[in-house]
Amino acid sequence: MTARVAERLAGTWRRNMQFTWRIWLRLVSRRQVRNSDLAVGIIAVLIGVLAALGIAVVNRSVGLLHALMFGVPFDGHLSDGSSIERWRLFAAPCLGGLAYGVFAALVRRWRPGDIVDAIEANAMYGGRMSVTDSLRLTVLTVFSGGVGASVGLEAAYTQLGAGMASRLGRGLRLRRADLRTMVGCGAAAAIAAAFNAPLAGAFYAFELIIGSYTIGALAPVALAALAGTLLERQLSGADPVFYVSDLIALTSGQYLLLALLGVVAGALGIAAMRGVTLVEEWGRRIAVPAWLRPAAGGAAVGLIALVFPQVLGSGHGGIKYTVSAQLGFLFLAGLLLAKLVASAISIGSGFRGGMFSSSLFLGALLGSTFGVVAALVFTSLPPDHTVFILAGMGAVAAAVVGAPVTMIMLVLEVTANFYATIGVTVSVVIAWVVVRNWFGYSFATWRFHVRGVPLRGAHDIGWLHDLTVTKLMRRDFQVVSRDTTLRALRERFPLGATKRVFVLEESGAYAGFVDVDEAHGADLDARAEELTAGELARGKDFFLIPGQSVRSALDLFVAAETETLAVVSDIGHRRVVGYLTESYALRRYSRELEARRREEYGFDEIASPTHAPVTR
Repeated sequence: MTARVAERLAGTWRRNMQFTWRIWLRLVSRRQVRNSDLAVGIIAVLIGVLAALGIAVVNRSVGLLHALMFGVPFDGHLSDGSSIERWRLFAAPCLGGLAYGVFAALVRRWRPGDIVDAIEANAMYGGRMSVTDSLRLTVLTVFSGGVGASVGLEAAYTQLGAGMASRLGRGLRLRRADLRTMVGCGAAAAIAAAFNAPLAGAFYAFELIIGSYTIGALAPVALAALAGTLLERQLSGADPVFYVSDLIALTSGQYLLLALLGVVAGALGIAAMRGVTLVEEWGRRIAVPAWLRPAAGGAAVGLIALVFPQVLGSGHGGIKYTVSAQLGFLFLAGLLLAKLVASAISIGSGFRGGMFSSSLFLGALLGSTFGVVAALVFTSLPPDHTVFILAGMGAVAAAVVGAPVTMIMLVLEVTANFYATIGVTVSVVIAWVVVRNWFGYSFATWRFHVRGVPLRGAHDIGWLHDLTVTKLMRRDFQVVSRDTTLRALRERFPLGATKRVFVLEESGAYAGFVDVDEAHGADLDARAEELTAGELARGKDFFLIPGQSVRSALDLFVAAETETLAVVSDIGHRRVVGYLTESYALRRYSRELEARRREEYGFDEIASPTHAPVTR
């Protein structure tokens, strides 16, 4: 009896909550949100709160797994060099990898599609993300980090925060630009809460998730980052991931060394990204089943951990260990190589996770190693290598993540030292330039490239795919068969009747076009009876397909050196279904581009000639 009453009460509460939610959504319309800075700010704060709560759940889940599998204190770090029983160092990643592989295979059967992350969602789908897929990636990342894989948890942080923000924005039926901003708010709050660094979180959203710095997005992104940071400080304390309190003053010679460190950091970042792809290729060549690869990768990471236990996990504890301890050159160089290999093996073998924290740890190790070598070569240098550690962290992370300003802000928030930040800026900028020129990808865009997705950032290019030839083409075309004589063509299409006539094969396939003005040329009068439309036709190999985007259509106009192209049904049958002119395609493309820019900068209406009716 009591159970029935409780069930009825729970059902009543659920129905009331659903009813309240629907009423709230109706009251808060898209127009009200768009036209009210206060409403946007409140939503951003709510997103920051939800993201911080999600981060707290993720961190505590990973901490619980570390305590169970490695015997690490619940509030400790796996990679801080604490004493872990040796059998756990190997057994936990290996057996955990096996369990992870089986679990991931079952999840793929349930939802076999690729998971759209925040960058791809903002670039291709106008900020639309699946909450179910976001939770799936979060669970897989927590599982990976919990069993000791050398991956960062930032993939779970940003996916969870951005996924919840996208769902909230879609519930409010926000327009495309606003939804992209909300996704940026979720990612900003997640990174800000994870690193206790609101400025770094905000710039992470601008650089990686939104793809630009806009006035319209500044307030909501900043509010979300601040809300996430403040709530996380209440839940977990105000201590940053790593802390440097020493006053750092730099000499002119040190700036030159920091520039050299930036070059080395850029090369290390490229090696880390290519290492992941190399491990994946090895796994495919030796034909290891996908579900068994994480076990093999976990065993390899476990063997490395027997010598360097600091490679386990994301590396937050390892960063503190590197900053606070005075380590020798051989140990630093060995741990740097071990962490690099362990990270590549972990991600390449199928564990889910990011390289944000791993790149910070790699950078700390590189900077410390560089400082030891520089002190041996230049004996006049100060014995403190902290500035090289900070610069290495920022430079390698900027090279891998592709967010230089984010890394500069992270160091500034941690040190509150302006001179140290300037030195770090030198290394970060040079490392970013090295990667941009020698490699051309960040870790996220490199993964897109490997998958065959043509993305170089989060700039909104999805609307290009929505603006297709079928939406732009005209259907009032004229056709003739290829054996039609020139005289018959002239009689049917006198000057001024139409500009172009499409020529068809006997089967009905497209065979090129005839320019009517050229067909009436006096130089062809003598051969009007013998020439046929098929002989006059040109451009047979240049045509459009209805599903093509306007961007690819414009490229084809340039290649064909013509102002009009036929639109055919498909490549096989090539039946003419319409045509498109270059001038109209350019006008529509320019008009859509301007509309996106107005949305991006928050202007709803701008008096512009492009608002006049567009003619073909």
